[in-house]
Amino acid sequence: QVQLAESGGGLVQAGGSLRLSCAASGNIFSIPVMGWFRQTPEKQRELVATMADGGITNYADSVKGRFTISRDNAMNTVYLQMNSLKPEDTAVYYCHAASLVNKYGLGAPGYLEVWGQGTLVTVSS
Repeated sequence: QVQLAESGGGLVQAGGSLRLSCAASGNIFSIPVMGWFRQTPEKQRELVATMADGGITNYADSVKGRFTISRDNAMNTVYLQMNSLKPEDTAVYYCHAASLVNKYGLGAPGYLEVWGQGTLVTVSS
């Protein structure tokens, strides 16, 4: 079993920064891909950024150049540094981990996939 615990959400003004953290516990060797998704009441859950165990990253176009995903394997933690935040970044951010992902960054059928409980990020204008 793998558990994910997020922290770091909150309220920030437009142009500001936040860093989200996601600590994994359990059989972390079964989750080589970790990342972040976000969701609002108006939109489906969407990929923000992912990082595979070898360091390969994938970002949504809307966050490229502003957000950076990183991973501390010794601490079993993945981070999302969010800079130049915009009101449209307001969402619940979910940590995600999987043993294999499809082209959308979601867990491939039949493979382990785990979600965190979500943390709210609110960007005021």
